[in-house]
Amino acid sequence: MIMSLPSSCLTSSSVFEYGNYKTVVLFKGSQDDDSSSSSSPPPKPLLIGTPSEGGDFPVLLLLHGFMMKHTFYSQLIRHIASHGFIVVAPQLYTLASTDATGDINAAAAITDWLAKGSLEDLLPSNVHPMLEKVALSGHSRGGKAAFALALSKVASSALKLSALIGIDPVDGSTSGQSTPPVLTGVPDSLNLDGMPVMVIGSGLGATKKNLVTCPCAPKGVNHDNFYKECQAPAWYFLVKDYGHMDMLDDETKGITGMMTSMMCKNGKSREPMRKFVSGVLVAFLRAYLMGDDSDLIAIRDGEEVEIPVEFDAVDFRP
Repeated sequence: MIMSLPSSCLTSSSVFEYGNYKTVVLFKGSQDDDSSSSSSPPPKPLLIGTPSEGGDFPVLLLLHGFMMKHTFYSQLIRHIASHGFIVVAPQLYTLASTDATGDINAAAAITDWLAKGSLEDLLPSNVHPMLEKVALSGHSRGGKAAFALALSKVASSALKLSALIGIDPVDGSTSGQSTPPVLTGVPDSLNLDGMPVMVIGSGLGATKKNLVTCPCAPKGVNHDNFYKECQAPAWYFLVKDYGHMDMLDDETKGITGMMTSMMCKNGKSREPMRKFVSGVLVAFLRAYLMGDDSDLIAIRDGEEVEIPVEFDAVDFRP
C-alpha cells in the first residue's frame, strides 16, 4: 500500500539534498575493544549515522567495500540519516583476504546483535530503531556479502530483511573466481522470496584506470550480472561517467584512502555520484520501508529535475 508520510517525516524538497533531520555520527568500539563502555558492545566496530532528535526510525545496515574503511562513507551515511534513517556501518575486518566468508559471518553477527535490541543503548535518547523495518546494503565486495547474507549463503540474518541494495556490487575479480560464489550465471536465479532489490552501477567501473591496473568492477561479475540474476521486484540504475569509488567521502585518508583514487577509474568529482547514491537509497527505502514510492518513480521517469547525474541505463521489473 502506498501512502503519504506524516509531516514529522517529511524531508527537504529533494532526496539528493540533505534532509530536515539534524544528525550525529557515532563511533562505537567492538566487544574486543577494552575502551568500549557499552554493556552489550557490538561484535565489530561501528559507525552509526542517526537523527539526533527523538523518533522511531527504520534501519539500514551498510557493508563497506574491499579493503575499505567504514569511515570512508561518512558523508553518504549522514545524508541518508538526515532523511530519517539510522545507518549502521560495521568495520568488517582490519586485514582483508580474497575470501569473503569472514565478511558474511561478520555481517550476520551484527544482525544477531541488532536482534537483541542492543543498538538502542548506543543511540541518542528517545531515538528508537524500527527493527521490523531493516534494509541491507553493501558496496563493491560488501555488496556481494549483502547478497550472500540475504540469500543465506554461509550465514543467515537474525532479522527479517525488508529490502536489499547493491552499490556497484562485485563478485570477485573474474567469473568463477570468488569465494563463496554468489552469482550463478543464470538470469532470475537469485531467489530472495520477494524481497525488493535495487542495484546501482557505475559506468566507469569496468574500465581500467591505467595499463597496470585491473577494472574495479569487471564485466561478468558486476552490477549488470547482479541485476540480471535478481528476481523481481528489482530496480537498476547505471550511472554514466562515474566510477567504482565515486560515492565515497571527498577525502579518504591514509594509504587505503589514497588507493581509492589510484586503483579505480573515477569521474571528475565524487559529490554528484555520492549525492545520487544517497538520494536514490533514500527514495528506495521510503518506497519499501515507509510506503511512499513517489520519489523513486520520479527518478525512474526523469521527473525529478534535480538528479545530479546522467544514466546509461534505468530499468525496473515489478
